[in-house]
Amino acid sequence: MAGMLASHGIRPTANRIMVAQVIAEAVRPVCLADIEDALESVDKSNIFRALTLFREARLVHVIEDETGVLHYELCHAQPAEDDGHRDHDDVDDDEDLHVHFFCRVCRRMTCLHDIRIPPVELPGGYEAASATFIVKGVCPDCAKEG
Repeated sequence: MAGMLASHGIRPTANRIMVAQVIAEAVRPVCLADIEDALESVDKSNIFRALTLFREARLVHVIEDETGVLHYELCHAQPAEDDGHRDHDDVDDDEDLHVHFFCRVCRRMTCLHDIRIPPVELPGGYEAASATFIVKGVCPDCAKEG
């Protein structure tokens, strides 16, 4: 994990490694509350600062649900060469371009890795670097419960 942080220009402190580990081991995008629950010994402000840094360095993707809660998942794109800018010139890896599903009942965000984000034809002069596609509804578990 320390190597992944370093490859994105992030100094690998103990707290940052723990936050990144929680995100890496999650089966779905996690929100701040999920990370706080998993890391009770880490101060909430340290977790928030780590997430902000991860976002700036493009180590994570941030997906906002319909309630305004941010969910985090690891970004698979390789960091851009160091040209004096933060890694904002990265283009998402194909693995990152998948659809997400937000359940309006249980409030969980799920990655639908097998469903690719459809291509969007942009007008001349526009260059896409990333895209987010969220489908909202009821997940299979909640649908079973009625």
